[in-house]
Amino acid sequence: MQGSDIKKYLEENGIRQNYVAEKTGIPANVLNALLNNKRKIEANEYMEICDCLEVPLDYFKPKKGE
Repeated sequence: MQGSDIKKYLEENGIRQNYVAEKTGIPANVLNALLNNKRKIEANEYMEICDCLEVPLDYFKPKKGE
């Protein structure tokens, strides 16, 4: 799982990064770094993002062959 996978999900679903930042409490600049693979996502951040997006924790897990 990479931040770019989450970023793609946000773009495909019309969800703004600022919305995710507000709902999760992750500062916008940190979230942007995560989504652009410039910083590793910590487990608690990942759980907050999945909770905000209402997706299961394994949603962004790489599929076989990826």
